[in-house]
Amino acid sequence: MGCGAIGAAAAALLVRAGVGRLRVLDRDFVEPSNLQRQMLFDEADARNVLPKAVAAERHLRAMNSTVAVEGIVADLDSRNAEDLLSGFDLILDGTDNFETRFLVNDFAVSAGKPWIYAAAVASYGLTMVIRPGVTPCLACLLESEVGRGLEETCDTVGVLGPIVNLIASLEVAEALKLLSGCETALHGKLISCDVWSGHFQSIRVPRHPNCRACVCRDFSYLAGEVQPHVTLCGRDSVQIHERSRALNLASLRSRLAATISDLRSNDFLLRFRVAPYEVTVFADGRAVFKGTTDPAVARSLYARYIGA
Repeated sequence: MGCGAIGAAAAALLVRAGVGRLRVLDRDFVEPSNLQRQMLFDEADARNVLPKAVAAERHLRAMNSTVAVEGIVADLDSRNAEDLLSGFDLILDGTDNFETRFLVNDFAVSAGKPWIYAAAVASYGLTMVIRPGVTPCLACLLESEVGRGLEETCDTVGVLGPIVNLIASLEVAEALKLLSGCETALHGKLISCDVWSGHFQSIRVPRHPNCRACVCRDFSYLAGEVQPHVTLCGRDSVQIHERSRALNLASLRSRLAATISDLRSNDFLLRFRVAPYEVTVFADGRAVFKGTTDPAVARSLYARYIGA
């Protein structure tokens, strides 16, 4: 799920290992700025503005013709999650936002399907295998932090290629244990590492006794109850209504200033340009994206520059 930096590297490792069938889901297209860390793609993909799922399918099939590879251009949400994620033995995380991860977690726990959480930003990354009924789920690990506000993203603080490939390798190593039936070899821990500081650690995470998902069986992300509401807003604009989220606009401006020069703000809003889009963010978490009528584009921009 997701074919950005980690997803692209993981997909290549799985195909070269010879998995029988691989589905690659992604909603974005290849951009020149991706090539620094997304090893599966090349300059021709960026020039042709190919969807990542389409470019990935082409490159992966060329690596190993015996693997059935299917690239699907799709924005995963509560309405299509069951159709897109069903029928596979394992789900690997290559996403760039926690909204999608909690949705995948809800589906996996409800279906009893194992999945592997993986994330990286700057020089730091982490990964953990989630086996419903056996291990903690992502909600046990992170859900208490959902309302904490801003998260760093690859588009605001960058990411080093080596951490991406390290996390993808750790993720795929656990995937191969699961797919080959060697579950006793799974270490069952949250692995975190920083390639800049050289710090590595593993933590055995306990299950949360009152976990919303794996204990109470409340699948609110899968039911579409907590996904940000998206509406068309005037001509050539999309508005995302993030509920129960307060943004510190001064902090957001400071974070974006490292990579975006066209920034304006006052006490009520922050506006910036990421060509060809203009983004206006409000302190209540709402954002308006001018230059598109595609909700998937708006959600992607929100996750990349504000954090989801």
